[in-house]
Amino acid sequence: MSSQQQYDLIVIGSGPGGYVAAIRASQLGMKVAVIEKEELGGICLNWGCIPTKALLKSAQVFEYIQHANDYGINVQNPTADFKSMIKRSRDVAGGMSKGIQFLFRKNKIEHISGFGSLTKDKKVEVTDANGKKTQYTAKHIILATGGRARELPNLKIDEQRIIGYRQAMFLDKQPETMVVVGSGAIGVEFAYFYNAIGTKVTIVEYMPNIVPVEDEEISKQLEKSYKKAGINIITNAEVTKVDTKGKKNKVTIKTAKGEENIECDVVLSAVGVTTNLEGLGLENLNIKTDKGKVIVDEYYRTNVEGIYAIGDITPGQALAHVASAEGIICVEKIAGHHPEPLDYNNIPGCTYCQPEIASVGYTEKKAIEAGYEIKVGKFPFSASGKASAGGVKDGFVKVIFDAKYGEFLGAHMIGANVTEMIAEVIVARKLETTGHEIIKAVHPHPTMSEAVMEAAAAAYGEVIHL
Repeated sequence: MSSQQQYDLIVIGSGPGGYVAAIRASQLGMKVAVIEKEELGGICLNWGCIPTKALLKSAQVFEYIQHANDYGINVQNPTADFKSMIKRSRDVAGGMSKGIQFLFRKNKIEHISGFGSLTKDKKVEVTDANGKKTQYTAKHIILATGGRARELPNLKIDEQRIIGYRQAMFLDKQPETMVVVGSGAIGVEFAYFYNAIGTKVTIVEYMPNIVPVEDEEISKQLEKSYKKAGINIITNAEVTKVDTKGKKNKVTIKTAKGEENIECDVVLSAVGVTTNLEGLGLENLNIKTDKGKVIVDEYYRTNVEGIYAIGDITPGQALAHVASAEGIICVEKIAGHHPEPLDYNNIPGCTYCQPEIASVGYTEKKAIEAGYEIKVGKFPFSASGKASAGGVKDGFVKVIFDAKYGEFLGAHMIGANVTEMIAEVIVARKLETTGHEIIKAVHPHPTMSEAVMEAAAAAYGEVIHL
């Protein structure tokens, strides 16, 4: 074992929290090293956000081709090439990971390959692929190790018959039938992808609504759209057993009406993520955790001086853009700047199924529970000229304002390209924009985004196109 040079900052993990923190720290003049045991970019770039969006785009293009006649175009017998879709997705991910390598070189960040853990004397010990251990020292250490697919006791992932999101991105062949357990972002995105290319998909959700964190009207609209697309949806249900012994999986589902059995080729477990804290050496320094999360303050400092944590291993939302924002705030505070703490109630959530979902702030139910008197406005894309021209009329924009002061409490969207539209609301809320100001801000016509203005107008009884 040898001890190496000292750094100003060592980051353990190179996902969207870790690599962004490292680059920002380098910009601020720090000498930085990043420890990563797999590919640079972490899960997001290699096995999450980016490659899944590539798969979803392939599915969307295939759907467009299948409905080409609707646009006055004749296409004969289109087929989905599953292996080519998978290859394109992996190529996109590979290109993004190489992009991080370039950014590391540009910013003079050292990449140390291996598994990093904390020692009792506040060093970082790195074990490389050959088992060699090397210790490094730094004034500041950021833990950014992210998460992995959560396993249920009765749904153990074997990577063949029962898979997680990672295996879902590079199956050897397209399954004829699939049961997706869980209907959060991961579950509904993969359900859309596989259904769009011809797999018969069933979604099983424990809660009463799919995408249960969303506003209830959003959940109901997605369920309606999915059922129209041929996806079987079972809510208020639990997978109690999967028998993998036969040619097909036999999935036992407990519902309000009793037990139901479904046969399928593959079961996709999409029941959330769990944190990667094992082996990090937290116990060596008595770093405080609670329910599998590292406890931090508003600048991501743990209870141990010089040790910080960001991203999925902390209590905030487990989203790539949250991890990135946390990383920037953390290193700017280390550098002596005065960053504003993150407003976790103004964090957008985006789900990239079709129709897309985007939301920020309070749901209608949560706003009422918080004691607000509210004004709610809704504008359906069926009344949008741009949506009609594009053949994407499913969905709506829903906005929620405080009736007393006009504060923009929340927005919930479902439809084509709404993940690109939600940023308007985030900026508006950050600038404390009121409902009337949204109405009076002239939006371009025809666009999908003018639905935000129309929904605001609907909240105040001024809507024109309904």
